[in-house]
Amino acid sequence: MQPISDPNSFLTKLFHSAVDAADPAKIITDYLPIAPKGRTIVIGAGKASSQMGKAFEEAWAKERGTPLEGVIVTRYDYACECENFEVLEAAHPVPDEAGLIGAKRLMDAVSNLTENDLVVALISGGGSALLPSPPEGLTFADEIAVNEALLASGAPISAMNTVRKHVSNIKGGRLAKAAYPAKVVSLLVSDIPGDHPQFIASGPTVADEGTREDALAIISQYEMQLPDAVMVHIQSQKADAPRPDDERLARAEHHIFASASKSLEAAQKVAQEMGIETHILSDAIEGEAREAARTQAAIAKEIALRDRPFKKPVLLLSGGETTVTLKGNGKGGRNTEFLLSFAIEIAGESGIHILSADTDGIDGSEDNAGAFVNGDTAAKIRAAGLDPVAYLQNNDAWTAFEKIDALFIPGPTGTNVNDFRAILITD
Repeated sequence: MQPISDPNSFLTKLFHSAVDAADPAKIITDYLPIAPKGRTIVIGAGKASSQMGKAFEEAWAKERGTPLEGVIVTRYDYACECENFEVLEAAHPVPDEAGLIGAKRLMDAVSNLTENDLVVALISGGGSALLPSPPEGLTFADEIAVNEALLASGAPISAMNTVRKHVSNIKGGRLAKAAYPAKVVSLLVSDIPGDHPQFIASGPTVADEGTREDALAIISQYEMQLPDAVMVHIQSQKADAPRPDDERLARAEHHIFASASKSLEAAQKVAQEMGIETHILSDAIEGEAREAARTQAAIAKEIALRDRPFKKPVLLLSGGETTVTLKGNGKGGRNTEFLLSFAIEIAGESGIHILSADTDGIDGSEDNAGAFVNGDTAAKIRAAGLDPVAYLQNNDAWTAFEKIDALFIPGPTGTNVNDFRAILITD
């Protein structure tokens, strides 16, 4: 093993290797569909969609050469310029009026097509919030209320998106249905644990396998308080999304070309080439962020103290999407919440270093992707006059890490395969 003099720099290198493995510009060429006889319309939604659009049009020009047109919706400050597509920006994680306009523009773009036309859908995480489209009888305020309730509920992303698909005019395969009879090819960057395509951005081009009964069960399980009009809608047939056997989706296909699993394997390769034993715990970890942190901290301490289940030095990698049930009014996202809990658990332990960060570059609503933690972190927070336990209880991990200059701020990355966690346990 090569000596690691600067653990934070090493962990940063691993993060960037994981992000590079999900870079659309490097891998999208392998997934180009055959050019159609008619028009090629490209639509996109998600945090990585404009970068996907730029990579797609450059690859298409080299490999196909036929005209392109389309519309892409991404998060504010995530846009890059595309030659053939209009790129719109909207709010995330809480929708805004710009998202309403963007959703309508996507639906208009795929209207009145023929069987000779091709729709290419470039979909990544974040598309759920970026494409608000309340069905008849509901208002934009209703959809915002649903989104806020979901974000505060602590429900896993798959459960949240099951609810979203039953309160939408565009999600749950409805965008692909609108494109009928054109062929629809979806190229997906997965931010969903388990890489289920129907849940990525709430599956606007993928048939829905869930039911409104499933959505109602989730609402009950997580004790969500939704507007009366929303509950009436979900209990009616109007909430039903196209099923897998719907003939209007028969010409729709999808391909996942970037995922947490592939990114973790890329980081593992980098570490192993440096002679560091590396284990991927899982690419699909869900549940409360602070509880997941306690579990992984316990594993790290067991290795540090007893060399089991792995001997140190060793690197542990994991991905997925944890959740935060909001009870306080602080700042931060699931990665900073995970890290503050982890810091409390490993306080005083030497030789444990961790970076946990969102691969899209933004954790929650602030400007950081995550933060760095080691056995001294909790003491540093206390030395700065803050109680880490109190800040965790207030869901205010961002403030704690900002106070000690431990935030990790790479900026928007142009992709999104969810959380990246790397724990280094040294001698």
